[in-house]
Amino acid sequence: MSSGLNIRPDGALDFLSLGALVHRLDPGVIPFRKATECAIHVSGGEFNTAANLADCFRLQTGIASAMVDYPIGELIAERVRAMGVKPIYKRFKHDGARGPKMAAVYWDRGQGVRGPVVFYNRAHEAGALLRPGDFDWKAIFGGGVRWFHSGGIFAALSETTAELIVEGMQAAKAAGAVTSFDLNYREKLWNAVGGHARALGVVERIVKSVDVLVGNEEDLQKGLGIPGPEVAAKSKLDPGAFFGMIDRVVAQHPQIKVVATTLREVHSTNRHSWGAVAWVNGKTLVSPTCELDVLDRVGGGDGFASGFFYGLLTGEPPEEALKLGWAHGALLATFPGDTTMATVEQVRAFAKGGSARIQR
Repeated sequence: MSSGLNIRPDGALDFLSLGALVHRLDPGVIPFRKATECAIHVSGGEFNTAANLADCFRLQTGIASAMVDYPIGELIAERVRAMGVKPIYKRFKHDGARGPKMAAVYWDRGQGVRGPVVFYNRAHEAGALLRPGDFDWKAIFGGGVRWFHSGGIFAALSETTAELIVEGMQAAKAAGAVTSFDLNYREKLWNAVGGHARALGVVERIVKSVDVLVGNEEDLQKGLGIPGPEVAAKSKLDPGAFFGMIDRVVAQHPQIKVVATTLREVHSTNRHSWGAVAWVNGKTLVSPTCELDVLDRVGGGDGFASGFFYGLLTGEPPEEALKLGWAHGALLATFPGDTTMATVEQVRAFAKGGSARIQR
């Protein structure tokens, strides 16, 4: 079975992301109102995917993003280097008081019946200042880029970031790169820049240049304006609702070759059932399911996407690519932070039915 994607065999970069970098403050299971200390994780939906592909899957990846010249920017830049991701930055100066700055995400993990809590500080964020013309796409793609990726959270940061994605996608297509977009519809972010009507118009223009979509049925409804499925899913692991919408997605965007998403049934904060599904070049695929003991659920979807993209980039059959994405997303939930600590050998072993038996 073919994916239908025309992936170039080589290039200076296997994968390039466009998006905002953030830092996440994590007090673990302690609620923020009682916290006395935090771990700091570097994150960003687009960066997470590039970092996973570099660190776990040993591909050559890059991130085009904003960087502020102050200590938090230096911390984030160090982490980008440590994950093996090539930085391509538009640099901003911090005024010493108000910014621009690198955005912060606040998160406590919850425990058992107490769910996670997430809130943000994205005011005066440098990433939202990025605009068309900030990156020399001709030079960036000149060395060869096999796959270009961005996402809906970055699109919703400001009017200019959405236009930058359109510019980047068009440049990527002209250079022969496969393009992907993670819909990641966030209502609060879109409401701040024009609401749902503007989101539909923006995403429509972006998706015209996209080969691979990542997003669940809610993302497809809100991000693309696709009517909901006629038959409700029997459970969160039932792919019926997702597959029921694909014909409408492809009718609206016939150039799309792949649509994929994760399936997650949350039993408690620390216990989830986990699966994934994909529509690839006219065929429907369903992963195995497993029960997850979750340490940190942030980044699981990006973990799935990176494993799935890795399989496609390395010529695996789509069925195996889906299993690799499912396996990597599951493993990522067992590590603290937003990016991977797994090895490709662990991912492949779990995808083939590996267990948690001790490795001696």
